[in-house]
Amino acid sequence: MKLRILAVGHKMPSWIEAGYAEYAKRMPPDTTLELIEIKPEKRAAGSSTDRIQRIEAERILSALPSQATLIALDEHGKQPATTELADLLSRWMREGAQPCFIIGGADGLNASLKVRADLLLGLSRLTLPHGLARVMLAEQLYRAVSLLKGHPYHRE
Repeated sequence: MKLRILAVGHKMPSWIEAGYAEYAKRMPPDTTLELIEIKPEKRAAGSSTDRIQRIEAERILSALPSQATLIALDEHGKQPATTELADLLSRWMREGAQPCFIIGGADGLNASLKVRADLLLGLSRLTLPHGLARVMLAEQLYRAVSLLKGHPYHRE
């Protein structure tokens, strides 16, 4: 299975890149984690949040595979336990889905992406920097895949 993360933002601090890379390399050979960075729109005087979100949404959609199962990260989304995330991944594997996780930029995701999403997923009700969300998502995907492979990475 190929898991994709489309994230608005680039030029992340080295600790973000290292954290993401650590979990991406831990994935088993039959499950890959691919990060696609989306160029953020420049914040200029007179640019509204709505305009910035719309431009970034267009960039996200142009990078989105045509048959993708769209999972938009949003603080108001469903916050599954790790075992529930593993169940979702298992279902997507059985269905032959192409999960694509979307992380917005500094201004968040445009409402059109949230409406179009197959699932709104929350990592936390806390406000997280979008770079840190990459690391947390990669870690949780690794943990969920580990559970599916029978590894005792999750302890209850």
